[in-house]
Amino acid sequence: MDLFEYVFVLVSIIIGLALRHLLQGVAGIVLAALAAAALSACATRAPADGAGPPSLVIAPGQPAPPQARFYADCIAQAAAADTFDREANVLRFRCEGEVAQRFYEGLGAWSTAVGAELRGADGRIWRFSTPIRENPSFVDFCRRLDQHYDCTVVLNVGEFLAQ
Repeated sequence: MDLFEYVFVLVSIIIGLALRHLLQGVAGIVLAALAAAALSACATRAPADGAGPPSLVIAPGQPAPPQARFYADCIAQAAAADTFDREANVLRFRCEGEVAQRFYEGLGAWSTAVGAELRGADGRIWRFSTPIRENPSFVDFCRRLDQHYDCTVVLNVGEFLAQ
């Protein structure tokens, strides 16, 4: 039995005594206060999973959905053409042409449904993978102007890039 279980049993006993003596004045009030304090201690117990070192167990993956191919193709094209750069702790992979057109078209229904399709002052139509708040930084997007398509896939790689 761990400490939590001992405290739980103690709280149960205190609650029982408090209920039994509730009508007996000060003793019932004191027992009720002790029960409340013990219950709050139980409720604020630290999670057991934070007590030791991190786990190195990797969760099993799931099959990627079909739209994952848009990301993979764009990143592959950008890597082959050396069209990627860094912004803060993210890498930005840029693709264009047919790869970008497929991605742009794939985003169509989604971007419209979530309010993530915008028209720029230059007539360019932007489709984002998630609605933007201030600017396109840190968000995947594709855009089209006439028949020219380009996309940017953002990959957060953490502090390693800051070195």
